[in-house]
Amino acid sequence: MRFFGRRAVALAASLALSTMIAAPGWAQPPEGPFAEVFSQMAGRLVGVVVNVSTQAVAPAAKTGQDTPQNSPGSPGAPLDEFFRDFFGDKGGPGGSSAPRTASLGSGFIIDPAGLIVTNNHVIANADQITVTLSDDTTHQAQVVGRDAVTDLALLKINAKTPLPAANWGDSTQARVGDWVLAIGNPFGLGGTVTAGIISATARDIHSGPYDDYLQTDASINRGNSGGPMFNLSGEVIGINTAIYSPSGGSIGIGFAIPAALAQPIIEQLKATGKVERGWIGARIQPMTDEIAESLGLDKSRGAMIAAVDWASPAEKAKLQPGDVILSYDGKPIERSRQLPRLVADTPPEKQVKLTIWRDGKEHEAELKVAALNPNRPAPPPPDPEKPKSPAAVEALGLKLAKLTPELRKQFSLSDGAKGALILEVAQNSAGAAQGLRAGDLLVAVGRSAIANPEDLPPLVSGAKKHGRKNVLVRVEREGSSRFVALPLETS
Repeated sequence: MRFFGRRAVALAASLALSTMIAAPGWAQPPEGPFAEVFSQMAGRLVGVVVNVSTQAVAPAAKTGQDTPQNSPGSPGAPLDEFFRDFFGDKGGPGGSSAPRTASLGSGFIIDPAGLIVTNNHVIANADQITVTLSDDTTHQAQVVGRDAVTDLALLKINAKTPLPAANWGDSTQARVGDWVLAIGNPFGLGGTVTAGIISATARDIHSGPYDDYLQTDASINRGNSGGPMFNLSGEVIGINTAIYSPSGGSIGIGFAIPAALAQPIIEQLKATGKVERGWIGARIQPMTDEIAESLGLDKSRGAMIAAVDWASPAEKAKLQPGDVILSYDGKPIERSRQLPRLVADTPPEKQVKLTIWRDGKEHEAELKVAALNPNRPAPPPPDPEKPKSPAAVEALGLKLAKLTPELRKQFSLSDGAKGALILEVAQNSAGAAQGLRAGDLLVAVGRSAIANPEDLPPLVSGAKKHGRKNVLVRVEREGSSRFVALPLETS
């Protein structure tokens, strides 16, 4: 049986839902039977969901070149399994001199005046954006603002009459197992309703610095991008954005941007058309049990500073690599990825208090948050270092050498690079398991800088005397640094 038109599709979805909920083995939400709760919600909320379609000149037509084979969404791309573009691309009309692509996605109305939320990737590079309402009327949309970092966009249409609008909910109250309803336009069919539960919260899918997704098993397919996820109160608690699927179809693993992250960004886009984020200039890395033990922390918590940017608020506050930020502006940091979002949400020029772990105890620090500027000037180049005579030391399963002009040239290291050069990493050693390799620089043990290989053995001995099972080393590669905990038994 085939259905055509939005009302027919909505009817088909309702019939399919009634069949699904009558099947044995399905639990009922506490608010009441499925037929009552879900059908009432669907009837009330379908009108706030819209279809978003775009037209754009194909990239190859714009540049006159072939599309790169390793671009996102193409075969072999690193994030190929996360089909952020659910909607797919369709070629332009036959015979057109400039090939065009078309995309389909979803959105939802947040203001009766015609403000619509969707995903940024739904409208990326679009020359023309068309919004189709639930009554099949179409409108040309203008972009109010967009934020590629969180994949959010705000559109505006000029409606003749006030439109039904959705209300934001509190996604921080969402629990694993809570029922949710997703409404969108899978495969361009129009308003389609699916139900499921929250499978996980605060999910990191490595798509950006502020990943904090809600995971759901509600069916999400191509075209659902930008559509809303409702709780049983009919409030938007998420924006459906990505799925994990080997085939591109739903296998019950979908991800939504939580409302707690999306709503403040949408408010900024509504007010100014752009998003301004806070920045402190501390590059962080995740904590591990081994790193926590090596620092004397009771458990793995906080965000560890791997590097401090030049002339940043963190540098002015005298924060250092190896410090662990335990709280930010009065909020405890249990997981390292909490910190970037807290910093980003902080208004520039605000004074913020930090609790940091340094030298086996807590310290208080304070800094003034700056505005994030992707084009921040680079630090001045360091003074060239005088050549040093070669030497080698073996410790922790590593063979270390002093930097010389010849070794700098061999491993393509800058004149300003400092530390002890790793020449070899023993096979099957802890360093090898951590991904260390020849050409890396060992720049510090704990908070003690390493200038020569001979600096390492005394620091290792000191860690043993203090009863440490692991020693924390700071390693630099291609200008980026990170901390690694190496067991002392390998020395």
